[in-house]
Order: sequence, then C-alpha cells, then structure tokens
Amino acid sequence: MIFNSDYLIVPLLAGFEWFDESLQMSLREAGWPHLTRPESMVMMHVQMEVVRPADIARSLRLTRQAVHSTINSLVERGVFELVDDPTDGRIRIVQLTPMGKAMRRDAQKIVAHLTEELGRRIGARRVKALRESFAGDWGAPIVHTLDGPDTGMAAFRQD
Repeated sequence: MIFNSDYLIVPLLAGFEWFDESLQMSLREAGWPHLTRPESMVMMHVQMEVVRPADIARSLRLTRQAVHSTINSLVERGVFELVDDPTDGRIRIVQLTPMGKAMRRDAQKIVAHLTEELGRRIGARRVKALRESFAGDWGAPIVHTLDGPDTGMAAFRQD
C-alpha cells in the first residue's frame, strides 16, 4: 500500500482499512459472521466501552436510526444484546453475548498477529512510533478558519 499524498488523513484511512479488512477476512476464515464496516465500527466502540447507541451514533456522526439498525443486525446474529443501563433504566445499552465475547477474544488474537506482521513489514520501531503517536493526547478537535475571498461556500456561491 503506497500512497503519494501530502494529506496525512489518506494513509491513516488506508492503514485503518488494511487492519479492518485483514481482521474481517481472518474472522470469516474462523467461521465468524461477516461484519460490514459500520458493524465493525460499532464493535470497536463497544470494545472502547461506548455502549449507549446515542453515544455511538454521535461518535460515528451517524443517525441514531442507522446505528440502531446496525446494532439490531448484530443482535439478530447473536453478537450483541440490548440490556437496561444500570445507571439509567430508561436507556438500553449494547452488551456482548457469550458468542460476541468469544468473537472479541478471537479478534484480539488476530489484531495482535496483524500488529506483529505489520512490524515485520514496516519495522517494529515504526509500529511502536505509530502506537505512541496515536495513544498521545491530541487535544480537542480544532476548527481552522479559512482566510481570503476565494474560500468557503460564500465564494462558491458568488461564481
């Protein structure tokens, strides 16, 4: 995977897609159900202990309906269950079923192997540097204000 882009976001996305596609192919090889990219993203949020559907939707910038549809698909396949939130009985949260926990266990083993393989491909020091860079506190997201008369939607509308 070689990208000639000055934009860091492009290789970041490509790296994520390499990990996710390798993980999903390996899980399918082990007999686990196929997960779509949105299902995989929801699974990662549950792994990070983001378990309220509204919080998952907010994080992924998706509608609540889209996230509920994704969650329901995983409930139907036995990966998730929805249970009452112990801190607020009005809310249901996502919880892994025993099958989901077994799938997560296998996924963790696969990700460890993928990380080792990436170390062989690009070097263990680079993998360590990536981990340290991404684990650091980047601070709150920022807004960059564009300057100049030929920027932004207003400039587009003037043409």
